[in-house]
Order: sequence, then structure tokens, then C-alpha cells
Amino acid sequence: MDSLNDRKKAFEKKFAHDAEMTFKAEARRNRMLAQWIGEKWGLSGDEAEKYGVTLIGADLKEAGDDDVIQKVLSDAKERNASIDEAELRAKSDELLTVAKAELMEGEE
Repeated sequence: MDSLNDRKKAFEKKFAHDAEMTFKAEARRNRMLAQWIGEKWGLSGDEAEKYGVTLIGADLKEAGDDDVIQKVLSDAKERNASIDEAELRAKSDELLTVAKAELMEGEE
């Protein structure tokens, strides 16, 4: 019975670790995405950093990446800036891969 409880605890610990790593990777991706968008929109470093924080907050609204994508598209519309949704999604996916790799390498 102890081995079953040990396995259960190990699975719970792994699940919690995986969820934490996913959150960290997505938050890192959102900051990098904000930097990329900041370059496109001419935001200063501080403005891009603040925008990254808003993207992290937007990402908490619902599961998946659509909340972030919709936030960026909405903000682009408000700024009269054009951004291609397909390009945005591709860049988001690319940066998520980079963020995961950085976390696997132990970079914080």
C-alpha cells in the first residue's frame, strides 16, 4: 500500500512541476512576444516590458493562447497598427519553443 501512495505522490509532484514549467514557459514567451511586438510598434524597452506584463495577465483569462492572440490583435486595432494573425501565431509558437528550451537549460 505504501508503494501505491508513493507512486500517487510522485505523479502529483510531477503534475505540479509540469504545470509550473508550462506557466513559466508561457510567461517567458509572452515577454519575448511583447519585445517582438514592441519592435514592430516602436515601443521603448520599458513600454515593451510593461506590455509583456499585460500579456502575461491576458494569458490567465482562459486556457490556450487565444486570449493572448486576441489581446494583441485588439491592441493593434486600437493603435491603428497592422499585425498579421498568422504571423503572430507563428511567432508565438516559435517563441514558446525558445522559452521551453531556455527553461530546460536552466536559464531563469
